[in-house]
Amino acid sequence: MTGFGKIECALVDRTISITVRSINSKQFDAVFRLPAAYRDYESDFRAELVKVAQRGKIDVLISYTMTEENMASNINGNVVVAYFNEIESIAGKIGIDTRSPEIFKAALNLPGVFDVESKDTNSEEKESVLNCFREALVKFNLYREQEGEVLLSDILNHVENIEQLLLQVEQFEKERINQIKIRIENLFNEFIPSAQIDKNRFEQELIYYLEKLDITEEKVRLKQHCDYFRETVNEENPGRKTGFICQEMGREINTLGSKANDVNIQRLVIQMKDELEKIKEQILNIL
Repeated sequence: MTGFGKIECALVDRTISITVRSINSKQFDAVFRLPAAYRDYESDFRAELVKVAQRGKIDVLISYTMTEENMASNINGNVVVAYFNEIESIAGKIGIDTRSPEIFKAALNLPGVFDVESKDTNSEEKESVLNCFREALVKFNLYREQEGEVLLSDILNHVENIEQLLLQVEQFEKERINQIKIRIENLFNEFIPSAQIDKNRFEQELIYYLEKLDITEEKVRLKQHCDYFRETVNEENPGRKTGFICQEMGREINTLGSKANDVNIQRLVIQMKDELEKIKEQILNIL
């Protein structure tokens, strides 16, 4: 499910920024982008993440900025000089003026200028960073819960639409049966003289044929599946189960369409299929 959480935490010498975002995926796939100082914490971050996310493609971005005092004290002057000398050498070859302040700023942003990346973090700082990450996960999970409420409302609306379409089938059933009877009688009369038709046998065959085209069971089962779907979405981790229920709903709708023999009912069936496809798309976001 789509999720997003972002937080900034102030530590003694730096400000930590953590962003957690996710999109739907059938598997758990987490990618961590961490500064060098925190790379040893990845297993700890991952352990916290799996507590709130069972699946999904999740990106975790953690960065920090040093306070001005600590930034100044951690500049590696030798590295800056080496970078600047190299820049001057290249600039001289292509005719660029290295006295520009922008050149110096660019040199300060090059790797190794600040010793903070190689600074070992202590256990106290580690726990502070993990607490910050947990706060980001709280926001991430809250976002997903809010998205889930909207998602559930949308899904149940599509289920209700299927039920309303199913109710509309009834108004066409009586005329449908009459049309089927007339069609069969006309076919018989076209090929067999009416005097040669055994009325009793004809009635028996007609009843048998109409029973084959009866859609009462499909209507009842489809309504039951809709009711069961509503019950299931309120269970814990209903995603896989609701997927199976959708398959059963699809079977009943397809059978309804194949038995319809009526253009109006077939139009309703097409609309039901459309609503069901929308449900299938949305339940991919449910655990």
